[in-house]
Amino acid sequence: MEIEKRGTAVGRLRVLTALCSAVFAVGTVLHGWFVVTPDTLEAMMRMSGRTAAQAAAEAPGFLVGFRVVAAAYVVGNALGLLALRGWPWTFWLVVLVNATQAAGPLGLIPPVLYRAAVEAHGPVGLLPTVVTDGGALVLVVVLVTRFLRTRATWARA
Repeated sequence: MEIEKRGTAVGRLRVLTALCSAVFAVGTVLHGWFVVTPDTLEAMMRMSGRTAAQAAAEAPGFLVGFRVVAAAYVVGNALGLLALRGWPWTFWLVVLVNATQAAGPLGLIPPVLYRAAVEAHGPVGLLPTVVTDGGALVLVVVLVTRFLRTRATWARA
């Protein structure tokens, strides 16, 4: 592995990735535990046509599953901090975690959940999703573009 000079594009990319990973981990915690609450989920389910009784019965199970997935993304994003080490596997892990996180608004998360979040918390209820999922998409584009240009992860560029 070639020793890189401070301030090179590769070094900046690793720092950017680590900073984004930290922000995305915090954003995922905010979204998964403070925006998506039992009340938000019940409202989402009612908006989807469930009765209040059905929503109250189904929301706890949905919330557990949602938070398990959110916790996995918190861990995945936290592992993105290891980009600073420059290991090739961290590059691919960051691409995988962020590509799948960016896919959330594209159909993996019911759009009505966003409407329920806005009704419960106002426009700020969308902020964690916009930052984490939108930011994840931008980061993936940057990383993949860099990889296609150099044909190397940051550790080998």
